[in-house]
Amino acid sequence: MQPLLIELGTEELPVKALPGLAQALFDGVITGLEKRGIAMQRGDAKPLFSPRRLAVLLPGVATRQPDQSSELLGPYLNIALDADGQPTRALQGFAAKNGIDWTALERTTDAKGERFVHRSVRAGSDTAQLLPEILLEAIAAMPIPKPMRWGAHEHAFARPLHWLVLLLGDAVVPASLFGIASGRDSRGHRFHHPDAISIACATDYVTALESAFVLVDPEQRRARIRQQVESAAAQCGGVARISDDNLEQVVALVEWPAPVTCSFEQEFLAVPQEALIETMEINQKFFPVLSESGALTEHFIGIANIDSKDVSKVRAGYERVIRPRFADAKFFFDEDLKQGLHAMGDGLKTVTYQAKLGSVHDKVQRVAALAQAIATQVGVDPELARRAAELSKNDLQSRMVNEFPELQGIAGRHYALAGGEPEAIALAIDEAYRPRYSGDDIALSPLGKVLAIAERLDTLAGGFAAELKPTGNKDPFALRRNALGLARTMIESGVDLSLKRLLSHAELLAFLAVSKQDYKKYESLANELQDHDIPFDPEGFKKQYSPKKEGANDLYAFILDRLRGYYADKGVPVTHFNAVAALQPASLYDFDRRLDAIGQFAALPEAEALAAANKRIGNILRKVEGEVSDAIDTAALVEPAETRLAEALLGVEAAANDALAERNYVTALKHLAQLRAPIDAFFDDVMVMAEDPRVRANRLALLKRIADRFLSVADISLLASG
Repeated sequence: MQPLLIELGTEELPVKALPGLAQALFDGVITGLEKRGIAMQRGDAKPLFSPRRLAVLLPGVATRQPDQSSELLGPYLNIALDADGQPTRALQGFAAKNGIDWTALERTTDAKGERFVHRSVRAGSDTAQLLPEILLEAIAAMPIPKPMRWGAHEHAFARPLHWLVLLLGDAVVPASLFGIASGRDSRGHRFHHPDAISIACATDYVTALESAFVLVDPEQRRARIRQQVESAAAQCGGVARISDDNLEQVVALVEWPAPVTCSFEQEFLAVPQEALIETMEINQKFFPVLSESGALTEHFIGIANIDSKDVSKVRAGYERVIRPRFADAKFFFDEDLKQGLHAMGDGLKTVTYQAKLGSVHDKVQRVAALAQAIATQVGVDPELARRAAELSKNDLQSRMVNEFPELQGIAGRHYALAGGEPEAIALAIDEAYRPRYSGDDIALSPLGKVLAIAERLDTLAGGFAAELKPTGNKDPFALRRNALGLARTMIESGVDLSLKRLLSHAELLAFLAVSKQDYKKYESLANELQDHDIPFDPEGFKKQYSPKKEGANDLYAFILDRLRGYYADKGVPVTHFNAVAALQPASLYDFDRRLDAIGQFAALPEAEALAAANKRIGNILRKVEGEVSDAIDTAALVEPAETRLAEALLGVEAAANDALAERNYVTALKHLAQLRAPIDAFFDDVMVMAEDPRVRANRLALLKRIADRFLSVADISLLASG
């Protein structure tokens, strides 16, 4: 075994793609070695990379491939030999293909009979001979976003290649890649150590580069950057804001990190801190410094890729580059405050939300109607909900959001507070967008939850009504993300509302929006909205349209499909999810409680047998023609086993029903779990389809009564294996 080093030296690689490229190269080399049966010691090996290089360093790789055994199956005897036992053309052809006489072939037997087989052993190759091929395969499999060509050849890679190190132990493995011959010379830091570095042995690689001012291990760079930033922030009397995304991009930008503490004029702190943080992190990859309370201070930390002899000049450059952006943000903010959040809403009437769904103003009116109805059901002031909804999109017309689109909702919160709106409304305008991304928190305030639900209901219903349902990778209105955001908000906040009813309401509003017909033709729909206590402004919807009406059930199924992945990420077995989904509970909060109960039920020793019994009961009932009653006639109980089962059912039924009435599904299932033994005895001793019609009907009623009790929680037959 010898250590293996592969290093591809390039021009600066794309920052966001760099970690993925390094991982792909690492995985490709490992796969190539494994495919050829070459033994290796991976240890704690991981992808190594810096802005100018991709590297694979394995602590031990066998210097030779083991001998390669092969077995080629030939024709069966009835085809290979004629009546006289002589070889047919089929057997002769097989032997000739393998370069031996047919008499040297062996025989083997499988399920179809005896056949000829050719077994051979080929001497393994030296690993050094196979490495160039392995490297080429690994590179061909790399997900390069935009391959570049350079020079006068047709080579293409993420960036031009300048050097190639390929060492097995202390020996250079001869190879050529993109016209570059392999060797042992790497390169150090572009400025601190521009000369070539000779790598004597693969194991010297990390140390040799560090002596040349390159930290090639990304984990080492990450740890050093975090320590440097935290220390510099502490010296400023604050706490560094280190987001994972910003840190990862800085790790991919530098080879030799050096912290530079900077500051800006305090007058800029009057601007919403989110805008300043956005500028520092997204545009410049700086680390803001916060106070202990979480407020932005005038300090920030930049990470240079060099130990400068004059840090003051680097600091001045960093401070100079953000000042114009900060000045713009302050100008936009001040101008927006002069206009006011309410006045911004006038411009929404001329902004198209979607061709079939009208303007953003139209969408706001639909969301306001939904928010007002939802608020009534969850104990939130409906007028407050309508007001929050009517202001929720106004900041889209602000100068700040036009320059910083990521601040929509956040800017609205600041402008609402500045305009004297209640704090609850201001917070809800911001929280309506939550969760903004995967892993983000849902809205926390009651009004924010109402607005977040209403916003997503309209987006989903409108998307389906306008025939924008996602197909494949296309989801222009982010309906999948909105579906999951809606579901998460309802489940995680414990909002116990009928999703199906809300979807129906939202669908009616969307249908009116897409009709483009005379409003009077749809007065019945408007009346239906009134019947469901949804406030409706006829004038606000007279000018809208709708060619196609999707059912609320389609929307419900679409949302459940998003929940499938949500619960899978939480480790919930798919069988548990399917068992609850089969009942399509109207409330997603109720769906979650049932799912939790099924998880606890599945852990009971009786669960497997009861699931199998319910599956059997379901199969029996499906084969029965006509409707099956659930009324049990005690006088028609003939066999002791069916009598005991009926008595056991009646003994637990009342308690189970009480628990179900309180939606205490765990307790209900624990009561029903007591039926396991009598159910098993019933199927062992009783013929369900008895000849006597009265006895048969009574036994079917008993089984239906049992199935219905379990189905009050979930279809546990789906938990049965096989």
